[in-house]
Amino acid sequence: MLVLVAPGQGAQTPGFLTPWLELPGAADRVAAWSDAIGLDLVHYGTQADADAIRDTSVAQPLLVAAGILSASALGALVDIAPGAVAGHSVGEITAAVFAGVLDDIAALTLVRKRGLAMADAAAITETGMSALLGGDPEVSVAHLEKLGLTPANVNGAGQIVAAGTLEQLAVLNEDKPEGVRKVVPLKVAGAFHTHHMAPAVDALAKAAADLAPADPTLRYVSNKDGRTVATGAEVLERLVGQVANPVRWDLCMETFKELGATALIEVSPGGTLVGLAKRALPGVKTLALKTPDDLDAARELIAEHSA
Repeated sequence: MLVLVAPGQGAQTPGFLTPWLELPGAADRVAAWSDAIGLDLVHYGTQADADAIRDTSVAQPLLVAAGILSASALGALVDIAPGAVAGHSVGEITAAVFAGVLDDIAALTLVRKRGLAMADAAAITETGMSALLGGDPEVSVAHLEKLGLTPANVNGAGQIVAAGTLEQLAVLNEDKPEGVRKVVPLKVAGAFHTHHMAPAVDALAKAAADLAPADPTLRYVSNKDGRTVATGAEVLERLVGQVANPVRWDLCMETFKELGATALIEVSPGGTLVGLAKRALPGVKTLALKTPDDLDAARELIAEHSA
């Protein structure tokens, strides 16, 4: 059984969209999306530097566009036949397209408003996120709470992401939880999935009210609790709430295991979720779509593992 997943913010790198735009029709498609949301995705995906694409209001639409484009390059989803789809944080909007809950334009319009709202919320206080590598999750969570930090992403495979003010994160860097090997600052511009994002929830709820989501045509696994969601209305409700709630990717991977996953493909800019899966899902074959050069290997994997 194949699982198709989409990465979250921080996965973007300068120029990562360039090779994808060389595929037939891709540049025109992304240009049309750019016009629809008022953001030059082609420029940001090909020419902008790391600081420019670190901007939350830019990074999020760029990631969703890349995910949709790279998945489309594999072929129609009916041919890919994933047994489940999921996304990490903003990747959940990409996964909503895979599952037929939102169309391309609706998803990109929503994520553009999401990025702007989260950027506005992040501007209120200087905040950020850092990944904790190693350690016992229960020990780490207790230590973070003692420092006033939030375990914003519980990613499994020994990785938790802490979020809070820059001052709190500086203390964490000097006072790591027992067993944690390293604290790594992430390329994000705010404390996402925490109470610091509460203003963005209200803005996103208003944006979501204009949408008419369809029920998922594929199993859609939610970040909130790792459960599959049966209705489009609930998917949309969870997409709104998740900006201020922790991402439980560990529970998503538990669900993949329970569903009998045998392969996992991560759409562009892939790598992060494949790395977690390699550690948490032994025996599951994985592949990251980094460039179009990976498409042939991905299609072979699909042929072997599609439901």
